[in-house]
Amino acid sequence: MSNSLRDQLLGLGFTPAPKPSAKPVPKQAPKPARSREEIELAKAYAIRADTEKTERIAAERLKQETARLRREAKLRLEHLLADKSLNDAAAEITRHFPYGGKIKRIHVTADQLVALNAGRLGVVQMNGRYSLVDADVLAEAEMIFPEAVALKVDPDAPASDDAYADTQYQVPDDLVW
Repeated sequence: MSNSLRDQLLGLGFTPAPKPSAKPVPKQAPKPARSREEIELAKAYAIRADTEKTERIAAERLKQETARLRREAKLRLEHLLADKSLNDAAAEITRHFPYGGKIKRIHVTADQLVALNAGRLGVVQMNGRYSLVDADVLAEAEMIFPEAVALKVDPDAPASDDAYADTQYQVPDDLVW
């Protein structure tokens, strides 16, 4: 029983741990000296990289600030438009208008159509819906968030803006379909 644990393990077939060999550490080759032009070029690249990084960070901050201001303006507009929509569920007349490069529509009554075409009413787009509002609310909405104004009729606008008002495009009276 006087055998030590080491002797017992060796007797069971375990081999002794190998002894560390004294390998020499390889020497690092000295770096060749860089010329003055290379050093200046490296500094110029470092300055350029720092400048570009600063510009990217500033652009990202500006983008985030713009997004924050848009969100706040949309929220103020949503509070303004609460319970001020004049949309009528029984409206049967469709009024088409251009918005966002597409032709959109809103359903109005006959009286609302007359008021809308006269400029006493307007259309505001909020959360994908078009709301019919009176001119005062439309003016406030335009001050808060101008991109939300979908239709604002100017009653003083000249009628000559229509390209088809030219006599060249008039349909003759004797044309039969």
